[in-house]
Amino acid sequence: MEELIKFVQDEFVTKKEFPEFGAGDTITVYYEIREGEKTRTQFFRGVVIQVKGSGVTKTFTIRKMSGTIGVERIFPLNMPALQKIEINKKGSVRRARIYYFRGLTGKKARIKEKRS
Repeated sequence: MEELIKFVQDEFVTKKEFPEFGAGDTITVYYEIREGEKTRTQFFRGVVIQVKGSGVTKTFTIRKMSGTIGVERIFPLNMPALQKIEINKKGSVRRARIYYFRGLTGKKARIKEKRS
């Protein structure tokens, strides 16, 4: 049964090419919003908290600060409305899921940039 599901996903789900990113990276996600007849592009820039799943079911969570309030958004990687993903900074973190980042404020909430 799993083989059949994998075959259908490989054949019929369109895959877009996005850059590789992980937890701690600061990225900008451009996605399309429909408002009645019109469509517009909106972006969401923040730190990746986690990348979850694999293949078709892969999702990632981004957190940004809007004033003093933290805003998180979960994006499926194969969402048709996703247009492009830009990596702004590569972060150096030790964990795959940085949930502790939610509790940090001020200077403690900074993530070191990964050396090239």
